[in-house]
Amino acid sequence: MKTVGIICEYNPFHFGHQGHIKKTKELLGEDVYIVCVMSGNFVQRGDFAIFNKHARAKAAVLSGADLVIDLPTPYVLSSAAGYAKAGIHLLDKLGMCDYLSFGSEIGDISLLKEMVEVITSEKAQVLIKEWLSTGVSYAVAQQKAAYNLMGRASWILKSPNNVLGVEYLKALSESNSKMQPITVLRTGGDHDSDTGYSASAVRSMMLNGKIPSDLMPESVINVLKEEIKLGRGPVSMEKAEHIMMSRLRNIEDFSNVPGASDGLDRRLAKFVAFEPTFNSLIHAVKTRRYVMSRIRRTLFCAALGITLDDVSKPPPYLRQLAVNNRGINVLVKSKKVRELPIIVKPATAKKLCEFSQRVFDIDVKATDFYSLLYDESERSGGKEWRQTPRAIHWDYDVVR
Repeated sequence: MKTVGIICEYNPFHFGHQGHIKKTKELLGEDVYIVCVMSGNFVQRGDFAIFNKHARAKAAVLSGADLVIDLPTPYVLSSAAGYAKAGIHLLDKLGMCDYLSFGSEIGDISLLKEMVEVITSEKAQVLIKEWLSTGVSYAVAQQKAAYNLMGRASWILKSPNNVLGVEYLKALSESNSKMQPITVLRTGGDHDSDTGYSASAVRSMMLNGKIPSDLMPESVINVLKEEIKLGRGPVSMEKAEHIMMSRLRNIEDFSNVPGASDGLDRRLAKFVAFEPTFNSLIHAVKTRRYVMSRIRRTLFCAALGITLDDVSKPPPYLRQLAVNNRGINVLVKSKKVRELPIIVKPATAKKLCEFSQRVFDIDVKATDFYSLLYDESERSGGKEWRQTPRAIHWDYDVVR
């Protein structure tokens, strides 16, 4: 059986995502199995997901995915490199994926591979260190090194999905993965634009009370409408302002928080006690070296109690979020080859190793925090222990 992995956030799922799955099937065959590793209730840019992970996983399976696996919170709130490595690790340890498919602004795997060869070379590493010494961020240092070695082709590293694609390719190489990478040209609006098939545009409309029916499949709209009806979204930073600032003001030492190296820990401690809002705090801390996304991720890690020890090892388990009949077939076939324990019922986590239990406990507490942004009737704690996977039959009935 031919199986392809996709690392995603689907925040929320829209026609651009559906187009990526469709194009992947055109390239590899309609019968290819789609396995997604998806960010949970928090996302890599350092923010809350607009809807919870179980609803987004269900929407994905209703729209072309066969199996959705959870990427635990500590790895979601990592740099692009850390996020890519964690996603690749889970797909590899499932033992079933022959390919990795991702969207990119360039749509050319050979050019992305060439970029990886250049920026991992000794020359590039020397140049990156030189630029870092001037106080710029790693991303800028990498772009400048690429420009020095590749000229105009360095524009590749100025587009977010290209950057993530490069990190996927680096992670595949470093882990000696058997997965073959393919990339699909990203169409529609730019990654963070307010127009086109952009998750940012969809979120903006939904937070303003509009359901963008022209940008999302009907099955997805129905899932999200049900979440809204139940008072479980849309979730936003605006609703969390006081909770976040309260948690952050109780932290005096940020030195053991992922991402807080190079003096960022001291800068956070300096400003967190005085700034009145989360947004003003980010802008106060920001410098040429500390970019907004890094600061946001670090603050979310701090607020959720995530430490360096919690990301000292790769993700230790596979957690199933949603599946259809084809996805069940993948899971059955994987029994003989997968190298990590799989969590279907949350109680299984209590039987795993100490590190696995620690990672799962972080997700438990992260979900409890996330749930405080629901309507009052839905704010009960312990949801992570009670939520089992969404199983979707071919007729799209939901089996609880």
